[in-house]
Amino acid sequence: MTHGIAGIALQDTPLLDIDPLLDDPGTRIIVCCGAGGVGKTTTAAALGVRAAERGRKAVVLTIDPARRLAQSMGIDLLDNTPRRVDGIKGEGELHAMMLDMKRTFDEIVETHADPARARAILENPFYQSLSAGFAGTQEYMAMEKLGQLRARDEWDLIVVDTPPSRSALDFLDAPKRLGSFLDGKFIRLLMTPAKMGGRAGMKFLNVGMSMMTGTLGKLLGGQLLRDVQTFVAAMDTMFGGFRTRADATYRLLQAPGTAFLVVAAPERDALREAAYFVERLAAEEMPLAGLVLNRVHGSGAARLSAERALAAAENLDEGRIVDQATGKAGLRDSTGASPGSPAVEPAPDATDVPDALDTTDASMAHPTSQLTAGLLRLHAERMQVLAREQRTRDRFTALHPEVAVAEVAALPGDVHDLAGLRAIGDRLATGGSPVGAA
Repeated sequence: MTHGIAGIALQDTPLLDIDPLLDDPGTRIIVCCGAGGVGKTTTAAALGVRAAERGRKAVVLTIDPARRLAQSMGIDLLDNTPRRVDGIKGEGELHAMMLDMKRTFDEIVETHADPARARAILENPFYQSLSAGFAGTQEYMAMEKLGQLRARDEWDLIVVDTPPSRSALDFLDAPKRLGSFLDGKFIRLLMTPAKMGGRAGMKFLNVGMSMMTGTLGKLLGGQLLRDVQTFVAAMDTMFGGFRTRADATYRLLQAPGTAFLVVAAPERDALREAAYFVERLAAEEMPLAGLVLNRVHGSGAARLSAERALAAAENLDEGRIVDQATGKAGLRDSTGASPGSPAVEPAPDATDVPDALDTTDASMAHPTSQLTAGLLRLHAERMQVLAREQRTRDRFTALHPEVAVAEVAALPGDVHDLAGLRAIGDRLATGGSPVGAA
């Protein structure tokens, strides 16, 4: 599906207007999603800062093992409890927190089970392994925490930084996947056999269960199987709750007050992942606000093409210059005249002024020429990067011309404080061409 790509440029796609989204009191949840390593955490934090400084009472929920968010917000450590961020300008407030996956799972158990049953579950070895590292648990617990924050109704805007994962789609799949596991047939088979009419039927079922558990005991180990059975027995009354909350979370994500921002970098794999996510959100009828394209490169001299820059660098290396009058490159003699041009009588003091573009080895004799040639080559490399990024963006916009896009120009360094987050927020809000940015 490459037809039409050349005819669709960035200026033909709708621009994502961030400030109206943040200012709208109807916007209650913003979910930043996308592949790993594209700047989701920084984007979520910048949105939270900008929303708070525009008057919203916001909380940012991040799932970031690098803990950059805490450092950029001047907080020593983020944990499972929202903490107030100091230094916010204006009348709004900002809180931030980092998901503690196991602690969130523990809170679910403590909330939905009586103290004795909760203690039995929390001390169970299988539960401890499940809550700490089962595939999809982190994504599911992120949604559980989102549901908890929304139910408290303490903040009028929740910004969610989705978990880093191999596929951005894991975020949408995890709640149902974990809910299905905990409420599935396999788990139910590990329960005490259901009541059946007649001793014969009960005896038959017990024989079948004994054969199954004996086989599983050989595969998994007897102690692990006993731990699983004990866990399932203790969790029996909670299984339906996982399914119910997973369904409620999906409805929350589909609600009009939720806005998804797909975050990507101008790279082929990241934008391919973004395209999959856009299509999945549409299939699930979830509200997509647009695409945030991070780390876009620009140039203040975009009119100078890579080809012309490389040609000029080569001319300097070879002691030639480009004739500004004709646009042609050629050798000049010591008077500065091009071959074939009328002789020009040098000024009386011309011999006292070094000619930086003499036909002698200018690149060796004049460091300025070397420096200029090097800068021209750097510019050519930058223009090649810009061209590659543009081709990648064009492929995405050709497939999804309806998706609004905000470009965020690459910063010269890492974001490590509120000022840096404000700078990102400013770039998000302008959302246009990064020309002239570093």
